[in-house]
Amino acid sequence: MRSFLAALQFLTLLPVPASRQARLEDLERSLPYYPLVGLLTGGLLALLDAGLSHLFPVFLTSVLLVIALLLVSGGLHCDGLADTADGFFSSRPREEILRIMKDSHLGPMGAMAVVSVIVLKMAAWAAVPAPLRWWTLLLTPAAAYLAIMLNIALLSYARPEGGLGAIFSRKRSLPQALAATAALMAIGWVAGGMAGLSAVSGALLAGLALAAWTYRKIGGYTGDTLGAVFEISTIMPALVASAWGQGGGPV
Repeated sequence: MRSFLAALQFLTLLPVPASRQARLEDLERSLPYYPLVGLLTGGLLALLDAGLSHLFPVFLTSVLLVIALLLVSGGLHCDGLADTADGFFSSRPREEILRIMKDSHLGPMGAMAVVSVIVLKMAAWAAVPAPLRWWTLLLTPAAAYLAIMLNIALLSYARPEGGLGAIFSRKRSLPQALAATAALMAIGWVAGGMAGLSAVSGALLAGLALAAWTYRKIGGYTGDTLGAVFEISTIMPALVASAWGQGGGPV
C-alpha cells in the first residue's frame, strides 16, 4: 500500500493521508503501480467526461479534460516535454544536451513542443466517437505510465551524477514491465475489443520509439525524457480510437 500511495503522491496532486507520506524506499518500489495510478486517473477523466458532456459540446469538454489532466499531474510531465525538446532539437553533443535539459529556462523548441502536444491532444480527444470515449479516457493515462515503466526497464539513467529519476532504475524489472503490458492489453481488449487493444499498443509503440530516440541522443533516460514519453503517449490512444471510428473499424 505504501508503494502505491508513493506512486500516487509522486505522479499526481491527489490527496494522500499525512501518515502515508512517501519515503525514499517507498518511491523506489512504486514503479509497478504506475499503470494502476493511470487507471485511477483515467477513471476520473471518464467520469468527468460523462458529466461535462451533458453541459458542453465535445470540443469544449475535451479542452476541459486536457486541463484537468494537467492539474491532476501538476504539470510535471509538460515540464519534462519542454526540457527534452529544448535539448534534443539543439543539435548539440550529449553533454550539452543534458546541460540544456537541466536549465530551468523555457526555450523556443520547448514552448512549441508543449503548445503542439496540448493542441493535438485536445483535437484528438474531441475526435473520439462517443461510444469509444469512456474506455479511451480510462486507458490513456495508464498506457502512458506503462510507456514510462518500459522506458525505465529498457534504459539506464543518463546522468552520471545521478538525480531523482535514478532511484527508479534500482528496482526496475523488465519482467514486471512485460507483465503489466500484458495486463493492460487485456484490459484494453475487454474494454474496447480490437480498438482498445490497438489504442494501448499505439501508446506503447510511441513510448518505445521515444526510448530508441532517447538512447541515440543521450544514451539513457532522464526525468525529463520520461515526462516527454507521458505527454506524447497520451495522444496516441485518442488518435487510434478516432481513426478506428472514422473508418478503421466498427464503432
